[in-house]
Amino acid sequence: MSLFSPPNQNPNFGTSLMTLIMAFILQSHSQSQHQPSWSKKPGSLKRCKTAPAMAVMRDLKPKTPQVPKPQSESSSIIRQAVFLLSIYLILGVVIYSFNRDEFSGIETHPVVDALYFCIVTMCTIGYGDIAPLTPATKIFACVFVLVGFGFIDILLSGVVNYVLDLQENMILTGIQMEKSQQGFSARDYIVDVDKGRMRIRLKVGLALGVVVLCIGIGSLILYFVESLDWVDSIYLSVMSVTTVGYGDRAFKTLPGRLFAGVWLLISTLAVARAFLYLAEARVNKRHRRIAKWVLHRDITIEDLLAADINNNGFISKSEYVIYKLKEMGKVREKDILQICNQFSKLDTNNSGKITLPDLLKYQM
Repeated sequence: MSLFSPPNQNPNFGTSLMTLIMAFILQSHSQSQHQPSWSKKPGSLKRCKTAPAMAVMRDLKPKTPQVPKPQSESSSIIRQAVFLLSIYLILGVVIYSFNRDEFSGIETHPVVDALYFCIVTMCTIGYGDIAPLTPATKIFACVFVLVGFGFIDILLSGVVNYVLDLQENMILTGIQMEKSQQGFSARDYIVDVDKGRMRIRLKVGLALGVVVLCIGIGSLILYFVESLDWVDSIYLSVMSVTTVGYGDRAFKTLPGRLFAGVWLLISTLAVARAFLYLAEARVNKRHRRIAKWVLHRDITIEDLLAADINNNGFISKSEYVIYKLKEMGKVREKDILQICNQFSKLDTNNSGKITLPDLLKYQM
């Protein structure tokens, strides 16, 4: 009989086949031992013929298009902010210029006064030196200031964040290039290089530094251009950047209003960002305190029962991690349920794991 005849006709088929396989393995092992290690070329490994063809797998197209990963929208927000802000200011300047008699206040130049009025209105400062008189201009002012709130939000979330992110990336790049591998330096106190971000205390310090710089520049301009004394210069500068604007002091000269058009917009945004960073610092401090308490407290029977998701009488490592993250407030029950539902869709056989056939079946 032939060696490769069907098993029911050759009872020694299994024994002969195993003998051939063992001989092939021993021969391959002997050749690999006699072959010097230096003779192996990198990249000489070849794919097993029984392995899945990855080229064929890549050609498989999913039934639904893949959802793209969310990208940073800072650049698009900046373009939108510049475009919409230009339209906003041009519209305000045109309406003010053609209705100058319906506004009260000291006049310097029609375009400069209009731009100054638009910036003061958008930043919600309200000096009161230029104010609408007629019902039509008052309605225009109401709409103008409400729309201005939207631009402040766009500028605050887009432009300011983009500039601060650039500064943060530059600082992190410089520190990573110069970081030594030994000891703890002062830069480690303000920058978390491992996480790739500045610590919140540095962000607060930079934001407050920008606020102090804006107040200082405004005080100097008010002192030398508007001819105010030092006390009134600092007073008006602080009242302006904090958008209080009592109205007892204001910019009255042409150069002063030109400067105010740019300075008020930058300084008010910087102050708003500084207060947001202060609030973020307090929230982060509270989160760190809660996390420290969660990690150092002893687990109780109630914790074991609550963390036992599978109800099998013990806690696995994954269940323990999920329970601690929930206790720290880093994840919510709703988020976990959504992830579990997504896993159930991929696990078509309800085997508790996702295999390659399951993934291919889901994509077909």
